[in-house]
Amino acid sequence: MRHLLLGTALAALVATGACTAMGSEGMSSASSQTALAAAVASPTRTPANLARDRYRHPVETLAFFGVRPTDTVVEISPGGGWYTEILAPYLAQSGTYYAVASERGLAGVRRMMEANAAAYGKARLATFPAPAATASKVPDGSADVVLTFRNVHNWMGSEGAAPIAPEAFRQIYAMLKPGGTLGVVDHRLSETADAAREHSSGYLKASTVRGLAEQAGFRFAGSSEINANPRDTKDHPNGVWSLPPTLRGGAVDREKYLAIGESDRMTLKFVKPR
Repeated sequence: MRHLLLGTALAALVATGACTAMGSEGMSSASSQTALAAAVASPTRTPANLARDRYRHPVETLAFFGVRPTDTVVEISPGGGWYTEILAPYLAQSGTYYAVASERGLAGVRRMMEANAAAYGKARLATFPAPAATASKVPDGSADVVLTFRNVHNWMGSEGAAPIAPEAFRQIYAMLKPGGTLGVVDHRLSETADAAREHSSGYLKASTVRGLAEQAGFRFAGSSEINANPRDTKDHPNGVWSLPPTLRGGAVDREKYLAIGESDRMTLKFVKPR
């Protein structure tokens, strides 16, 4: 089964053009492409996470962001470690993987490290957003790539909470080397929708994310429809959490939401100017 997954992952790289020349910002060699496909098909990944590849397209997404096995890669708020299962093994030999979040937000990665030190023991942990005076942060100018998957909507502020998005993007900018890449995947709201929904529905306009990144100093480098889902109408009673994997409505319209699948998502790439 794992050999089949590896073959499928390699085929996905070919289909997205990742196996052709992509320039200095893309997958730079056949060995990089093979290593990425192998990490996605790794036997250390859990079956439940493998089943969600069809929604999250990890091979195509990481190839689009140009993540190489020699990179220093920072993942913001990895939660239960869905991408940790891919990135930590992919970077273990020649690169560096940082998982950064609040202490509570790092609990899932800590459990993974304790349960399988061989696969995840080299992961580094740091605080994010980091207080001004703390040693527990990613050193400024050290990262080649920073990735954030479905987190920016949590930084927008809701129910009276102050937004942390501007400070989050400022700290991400500081982490990156000049020429480094920021990759963002998040739930996508229609550009014509009421902006107030960005604080309650879990969906964001791509223009909002782009504005936050550019305000921090980033240059927009492109977008992809890799993680698009045209079945998502984005008008659900519990916002994005009506959809899998959360299914907040329980049994109510469960089959309807399972048929839609995970949310429609923007995939945006930014670069810190040299």
